[in-house]
Amino acid sequence: MKFSLTYLFGISMLTLVLGSVVIGQDKPLQVVDEVDLERYAGTWYEIARLPNRFQARCTGDVTATYTLLDNGQIKVVNRCRIEEGEFIEAEGRARLADKDGPASKLKVRFAPRFLSWIPFVWGDYWIIELDPGYRYAVVGDPARKYLWILAREPEMDDQILEEILKSTGEQGYDVSNVIRTKHLPR
Repeated sequence: MKFSLTYLFGISMLTLVLGSVVIGQDKPLQVVDEVDLERYAGTWYEIARLPNRFQARCTGDVTATYTLLDNGQIKVVNRCRIEEGEFIEAEGRARLADKDGPASKLKVRFAPRFLSWIPFVWGDYWIIELDPGYRYAVVGDPARKYLWILAREPEMDDQILEEILKSTGEQGYDVSNVIRTKHLPR
């Protein structure tokens, strides 16, 4: 009897944990209806993000600069300050996820060009929220593993950030792990 109670308790806890992980993820991630990529181009400052392995060394001053190319792709340059005070950069390319799909669903790669033909080098870059004036944007992926809150300026009003965190939480993101990005005065 003791084994079965422990077993039932364990199964119940596992069900609770797994159920809480997928709340909000049972429905498709909502993206912005329209994005004018010419207006979207330019430099964005990272305001906050979910931690990820490829930004583990970044301690602050994170920016992303997008440049439209003649071939329809987008040049992506991500830059950040590391602990030693130096800046590091990663250059990549972005393209529409589906040539007939919305501009809010992009694929991005930072792998070398000769690996472009391999599907898994392209990651999802979905614009899930965009200010009508293109002052801020929220970018994520359908698995809800990655999340970036970007703005045209290095600071964002706390109330706007809280509203963004609430809406992304409602979309199934675990916003309790979001970290704020530090920017040194310009």
